[in-house]
Amino acid sequence: MSRRLTRIAVVFVGAFAAAQIVRPDLANPATDPTRSIQAQPQTAGELGVVLDRSCRDCHSNGTVWPSYTRVAPVSWLMAYAVTKGRHAVNFSEWASYSREQQRILLALSCQDASDGKMPGVYARLRPETRLSRQDVHTICAGARAAEVNAAGVRR
Repeated sequence: MSRRLTRIAVVFVGAFAAAQIVRPDLANPATDPTRSIQAQPQTAGELGVVLDRSCRDCHSNGTVWPSYTRVAPVSWLMAYAVTKGRHAVNFSEWASYSREQQRILLALSCQDASDGKMPGVYARLRPETRLSRQDVHTICAGARAAEVNAAGVRR
């Protein structure tokens, strides 16, 4: 039995070491701060603070890559989550969305935050990203303000 465990351990260590060869790109794209959601007058203030603290790592070009994200397979999972998150909404590129897209994205952000879907499992790794009731209220207030603003523009 001891020989079998030794072989399994050797195979596991070898596979883990080999996995370190495959490295995803963990770089952040260049960002123009004037295009971010924090720079927009209609979404500045508390909303920007909450989004920066709890959403930045997956939904902006300002991802903080902790040291554990440099080790496979965590590096693969984090790179995938960030790519998927930036594709869903990128708060660093907020100015590139139309007003209607911004309204929809904020409404979806409110819904996901209210349902506890965001920041999801990531909050276990980074507890400071957890959303409090007040944070969810802030996100939803931003969504309601965008809805009111859109209604005023449509008239």
